[in-house]
Amino acid sequence: MRKETWKTRDMTFVALMAVLICVSTWICIPGAVPFTMQTFGVFAAVELLGGRRGFWAVAVYLLMGAVGLPVFSGMTGGLGILLGQTGGYLWGFLLIPLLCRLAEALPCRGSAMRVIAMILGMILCYGLGTVWYVQVSGAGMAGWTAALSVCVLPFLIPDAVKLFLALSLGQKLAKHIR
Repeated sequence: MRKETWKTRDMTFVALMAVLICVSTWICIPGAVPFTMQTFGVFAAVELLGGRRGFWAVAVYLLMGAVGLPVFSGMTGGLGILLGQTGGYLWGFLLIPLLCRLAEALPCRGSAMRVIAMILGMILCYGLGTVWYVQVSGAGMAGWTAALSVCVLPFLIPDAVKLFLALSLGQKLAKHIR
């Protein structure tokens, strides 16, 4: 296995994408699970940087929030948010670049495979977040229907639009970043 080295350029792009994710949270509609543009930031990071650097952009974003910087929805931060009811969705963001990184290793890699990986990553993010939400809220079996109707269903179409926007942005900027 070859050793991958990080260049200043890689670190700069990771930092810029982490900041893009942070800024994306400023667009927020409050609710049980707030509607933000975070997923657009995650999709854009993965589309522009690939799975490896996209993963680190999301990880830096989560780390900034964990240490208390107000980078989560509603200008909040801290471990309480990452361990709270909606924390599973934040942790689930890491699954999107991980699946894209796996897709990049496949022989049939390409833009279609990356899109499929992002969609599967988002589905897993929804799954992890919903399980986390039900467990932390203590709602039990009755909470599954409520959690899906509050935490997943309202976000399906907006997240699909955000994915499309990120892919469009990626196509326009790819020649400048790769």
